[in-house]
Amino acid sequence: MKVAGLFAGIGGLELGLARAGHHSVHLCEIWEPARAVLQKQFPGVPLSPDISKLEDLPEDTEILAAGFPCQDLSQAGRTHGIEGSRSGLVSNVFRLIDKRRVPVVVLENVSFMLQLNRGQAMTRLVEAFEERGYRWAYRVVNSLAFLQQRRERVFLVATLNDIDPRDVLFADNAEWPEQTTSLETHAHGFYWTEGTRGLGWAPNGIPTLKNGSTVGISSPPAILLPNGNIIKPDIRDAERLQGFEPGWTAAAESVDRSSFRWSLVGNAVTVPVAEWLGKRLAEPGKCDRERERPLADNTRWPKAAAGSDLGRLAVEIGSAPLYRERADLHEFLNFPGTPLSSRATRGFLKRAESSSLRFAPGFLDRVRAHLDTMEPLSIAAQ
Repeated sequence: MKVAGLFAGIGGLELGLARAGHHSVHLCEIWEPARAVLQKQFPGVPLSPDISKLEDLPEDTEILAAGFPCQDLSQAGRTHGIEGSRSGLVSNVFRLIDKRRVPVVVLENVSFMLQLNRGQAMTRLVEAFEERGYRWAYRVVNSLAFLQQRRERVFLVATLNDIDPRDVLFADNAEWPEQTTSLETHAHGFYWTEGTRGLGWAPNGIPTLKNGSTVGISSPPAILLPNGNIIKPDIRDAERLQGFEPGWTAAAESVDRSSFRWSLVGNAVTVPVAEWLGKRLAEPGKCDRERERPLADNTRWPKAAAGSDLGRLAVEIGSAPLYRERADLHEFLNFPGTPLSSRATRGFLKRAESSSLRFAPGFLDRVRAHLDTMEPLSIAAQ
């Protein structure tokens, strides 16, 4: 099918759909570093700069794909809700499908939207689709099912054609395999900027890649390697941990500072998740209707739900459509990371030691040992 990608970012959703056989016919993205990436990676595809000024979609559009801004819906963001100045831009999706009845709409956003303001954002989206005669379904999917990054995102599919969105999103369901890790044998990701209320701890993986700050301060996680070293991963490995080829965002450096690449990667849709979704759009499976339960009014939105002739339904299904085998994280990394500095290590350790958080046995000892290694290097550099 032919895809119009709105809020396209660096094209994670569109690239995944392309790997499933679909084809982008139009892209829209306002941020200049992201636009530089799209121009490099999607040559020849028309690129509009401002969705509020986009008057119509191409006549042959069959899928409207939109990973709309999450800043007002994210737990780490402004939490202004669906009416916020950024996340509220999703209203342009409905303005455009009112002009052109696109058969399939795919939306993506943070899972916290199901909790914020009692799920007001999802309520608004669902009501808007129902008013327009679309069938809809959504599911929280964890990128950890596909690669070594823990990242939960909501994927919503709405359709006017003969595709039942339930047979797209709910046809696949995998069990999470048991995984035993230790500090001696596996890498463990965490956020060194935390340490008082949370850690983002990820055994044999990394916590969710973030978009950094609006002034270009990068926000990479830290990785404790089995040898005791603590590093920040190279941006090229961060791209790979989102399913892109290394260097995918390099074109952004032609228009802005290199640190913005972390924001671009952190904002992106995980490519293999979008590819799975694209394959199911091309060839729907069969949803197990035994998983469906009536969803009462004024009930909190569950992890998966759908609209049907019987009303709104909660769907009992996990966040792993499938599970891809992968190398252990420390073997996956292809590029030398940057050692976590003594200043960053000292600050994290101070917060962690004064908190009431529980840590894996031996973790703080390894952080202290890393600090002991980095301190003389820092003094020598000064």
